[in-house]
Parts: sequence; structure tokens; C-alpha cells
Amino acid sequence: MDKNYPRIKSYVLRNVKMSKGQKRALETLYDTWCLPFSDSSTGQKPCNLEEIFSGRGKIILEIGFGMGDATARIAGENPENGYLGIEVHKAGVGKLLNEINRRNLSNLRIINHDAVEVLEKMIPDESFDGVHIFFPDPWPKKRHHKRRLIQQPFINILLPKIKKGGYLYLVTDWEEYAEQILAVLSHIEGLINPADGFSENPGWRPVTKFERKGMDKDHPIREVYILKGG
Repeated sequence: MDKNYPRIKSYVLRNVKMSKGQKRALETLYDTWCLPFSDSSTGQKPCNLEEIFSGRGKIILEIGFGMGDATARIAGENPENGYLGIEVHKAGVGKLLNEINRRNLSNLRIINHDAVEVLEKMIPDESFDGVHIFFPDPWPKKRHHKRRLIQQPFINILLPKIKKGGYLYLVTDWEEYAEQILAVLSHIEGLINPADGFSENPGWRPVTKFERKGMDKDHPIREVYILKGG
């Protein structure tokens, strides 16, 4: 990571009350569907996603899946692909574990850890065909903008993990953050924006409860779809 930037941390762990079902899922389903964090810098083996998702067509990462509604639906509608979701909040992990079990989503795995550390220490380069980041925390107060995930240091960590020809798909309902995302990505050599600006909804991304709340507040939904050149 660039030494000119502070350590990236775009989240705050809050004491969110979990339901009994979410707690039970963490106790009974975690070992089946979650991948433990491993640190290759200490000699532990990096995550072999090709082995984990053997026989799948593409491998897609979702960073910060929240309660996992969109994650479960996309994985269910695309069983030919493998999906890895990273989330720090245990309530969301528990809810998604229940959905994996209920729908028998054998093509979906979870890592309950900081996405930055996972990418830096666990994931080999050129692992993903695509990356989804839907509605990252906008940190709307100006003094908190430094906590936003989509900044140059994080993109420098993320891009090597995407295969050539792969994509990065981001969505936000915060207009000023959307402009920042476009500005950050437009200055990176080798990235291609087919829309030359904001993209249209491709039609396969589900609308979530969080998104509907933004729409109820008349927040425009901005989509950014970027390709990594060969």
C-alpha cells in the first residue's frame, strides 16, 4: 500500500443486535460456507479460488454485501459462476448464511473480515472475473471523506486481483460520491469505461431495501461499470 496514505479503514464495527436465527447460522453454518482469513505474509497458503469454485465459469467478488439480499439472488440466478462475498458485520453474515442454506447456494462463499486485509494478504493476483461494490458507505460528512473505500490506495490494491478483461461494477445513491468514484477511476491507465460516464443498470442487479430507501429520498442511483484492459 502507498506509504503516503494512512491505513485504509472504511468501516466502523457497531454493536448491531443479531436475531436468534442469525446467531444460530453463525454457530452451525459458518464452518461450511465461510472461508477463514489467512495471511500469506506469515507463510499461510493464499486462497485457491479455482479449487474452491472448481468447475464454475467465472469467479465474482462482492465487497461489503450488507445483509446479502442481492448477493444471494445473483448467485442463485447464476449457478454456473462462483461468488465470494466479504463482509465485516456479523448480522449480515448470519443472514446470508441462512439464505445460502435455504437456497442451497453451493456456488457462494463468505469471508467475515476486513476486505482490504483479505485482498492484501489472502487473494492471489488475477483471481476475479468481476468485482461488485454496491452502495459502499458514503461517509457524507466532509471530515469523514477520508474513510471512503473508493480512493486511489484501495483501487491500487484491488485492480491486480481482477483478471485482464474483467470488470469493476460500483453503485451508489450518493451523487457527490459517484462523481468522486468516476474521477478516481478515470485517472488510472488501462481501465476502460464503455459508457464514458455513468452506466445504465444492466438489468440483472436486484434492487435492495437499502436502494429503495435512497430512491424514496429522491437520491439518484449512479452506476459505474469499468473494464480492465488486456
